[in-house]
Amino acid sequence: MRVMKHPILGDESRRRIVTVFYDGKEIKAYEGEMIAAALIANGIQTFRYTKKNNKPRGLYCGIGRCTDCVMMVDGIPNVRTCITPVEDGMVIKTQEGLGSWERSDQDE
Repeated sequence: MRVMKHPILGDESRRRIVTVFYDGKEIKAYEGEMIAAALIANGIQTFRYTKKNNKPRGLYCGIGRCTDCVMMVDGIPNVRTCITPVEDGMVIKTQEGLGSWERSDQDE
């Protein structure tokens, strides 16, 4: 669900639709919208699982102050998805615990 008409911000002007990959699945998003907003609009609410108790976490503060929305984005752990804009071709993964850096073929 997305806010299409806002009493202060006005009508949503749509940008280009892009494709991102969430846990291996292709989903559509609007270029420039926050990753968390795109995931929620696609019915995804769990972004990570805690290290100690493996509890699910999702969007909480929405302004980048907490770490509940962190995910693996393009091989980088702990990306705050509430303040990181979507880009075409992004690879987004549910983060387990503290996450770990993923090496790409270019790193070798």
